Amino acid sequence: MSASTESAPQKKSIRSRIQKFGSFLSSMIMPNIGAFIAWGLITALFIESGWLPNETLAALVDPMIIYLLPLLIGYTGGKIVHDVRGGVVGAVATIGVIAGADIPMFLGAMAMGPLGGIAIKGFDKLVEGKIRQGFEMLVNNFSAGIIGFFLAIFGLLAIGPIVEWLTNVLSEAVDFLVNTGLLPLTSIIIEPAKVLFLNNAINHGVLSPIAAEQVASAGKSILYLLEPNPGPGVGILLAFAIFGTGISKASAPGAMVIQFLGGIHEIYFPYVLSKPLTILAAIAGGMTGVFTFSLFNVGLTSVPSPGSIFPVLGLAAPGDTLGVLLGVVLSAAVSFIIASLILKFSSNEGETLEESTAKMESMKGKKSSAASALHSNADTAEAGTGAYLDKDVNKIVFACDAGMGSSAMGASVMKDKVKKAGLDISVTNTSISNIPDDADLIITHKDLTERARQKRPDAEHVSVENFLGSDKYDEVVEDLKQKKGVGEGSSAGTAAAKASVNKIIFACDAGMGSSAMGASVMKDKVKKAGLDISVSNTSISNIPDDADLIITHKDLTERARQKRPDAEHVSVENFLGSDKYDEVVEDLKTRE
Repeated sequence: MSASTESAPQKKSIRSRIQKFGSFLSSMIMPNIGAFIAWGLITALFIESGWLPNETLAALVDPMIIYLLPLLIGYTGGKIVHDVRGGVVGAVATIGVIAGADIPMFLGAMAMGPLGGIAIKGFDKLVEGKIRQGFEMLVNNFSAGIIGFFLAIFGLLAIGPIVEWLTNVLSEAVDFLVNTGLLPLTSIIIEPAKVLFLNNAINHGVLSPIAAEQVASAGKSILYLLEPNPGPGVGILLAFAIFGTGISKASAPGAMVIQFLGGIHEIYFPYVLSKPLTILAAIAGGMTGVFTFSLFNVGLTSVPSPGSIFPVLGLAAPGDTLGVLLGVVLSAAVSFIIASLILKFSSNEGETLEESTAKMESMKGKKSSAASALHSNADTAEAGTGAYLDKDVNKIVFACDAGMGSSAMGASVMKDKVKKAGLDISVTNTSISNIPDDADLIITHKDLTERARQKRPDAEHVSVENFLGSDKYDEVVEDLKQKKGVGEGSSAGTAAAKASVNKIIFACDAGMGSSAMGASVMKDKVKKAGLDISVSNTSISNIPDDADLIITHKDLTERARQKRPDAEHVSVENFLGSDKYDEVVEDLKTRE
């Protein structure tokens, strides 16, 4: 008994770590999908075998894949670790692996970008509070330059050759699978991993970098079709719509539209989890699709994100549209047949979703709004008790693996409920790796809540089974209305912001010279006053969401207000010396 109790958290932690690592890889690719699509369209149209061959315009293809895309990845990887400074050093470090290789350095960029961010972040921590006033800009610029200098050389001489060897090994492995007809077997890994929320990590973190190199040499890649294929998911949802029961049957048609046309694959994962045997349908459908794609030798020119049928067909290589469509249709048909057999002839254990909803309604003493979506059995006992809303909530964040599809839908639903309740509360969505520090309440899928807690242990957390519709949304809103009072949202939020200042930001146009000097002066005053308040500087365009008090030159205050209208603002004539600093400090001392 005790052994099993101890092993459960361990298994959960391992899965959480895998998800976290995979999410970090994909988070370097996801923000740059637009650039990948632009390159894919240029490639599909203008190369010699493209739709509209044009030698002049085709000259864009090589510079984009060799320099632009890896540098974007490197910058993004560094920025994730240490904001803009990390991004700049990450990009400089990435040019080292680019210069020393004969192939596009996507994997090298995914290694050097974060390494650059880690290096400059470590330096900044080392010298924090030790730089003499007036020398901040000098130290910041030269430290980034010197660290980038050494990392670029390190990437050229050491990392580049290793990554080039690894890339060639992976490419040869893919070629082996294709040539031997074994590529469909990858669905045995890909389909279950998708349901465990590793879909973005697999597609954007592993397959896309290799696929981009295949497009550069062959004009298309089948790897772009392995994970985004909407066929297996729509086949399973169709089976639930016809042979499912209760909530799953009622919600499946709407989920089909979102999954197949909208490209949000996460919508069908709860259906598979509610009836685990249907994962066999997903695997069989995936294998059928890959076999068909291989048989007709079709591929895409860029990553289809989201995995909707529209980008999947729209990015098909010239002459491959029919073969791609056939693969999607056949994979949907196979997954539908197998899922239908499982639902029709298996036991009715899957109906426990509906039964749990009935039990929850009896405990709540009112009708649930769950008629259109699945629900979570976990945490049901806590629902409606207000136990997860012990603190004041001014910002709600929906977090998923990529911070785009499913969490965006959940945030949209909650925004509408919050607005109708008359609450002045911010509702937004993001990836788990980018949850902001000022998030008060974080809503995640139950399989991702552990990672969210690790990221922000001090926030409130709510787990749901389906982002699109959960009765817990109404419970959260009711709890917030009781705590704030209907109509109090705006004034309460303003009072809270004025009552407590934890972060002061000096903002100027570039975020370096003058604002750095002002921040240095204020840091000294705050420290002497014994106040535990963070003081830093940045550009107006990068003012963080958790800034409580923003100090700007009077000519820039209007722009700062537009960027952060909910924060307090102070205008000064001169950053280096202003009598307003002492007034601010005295005011902050009274608030303490």
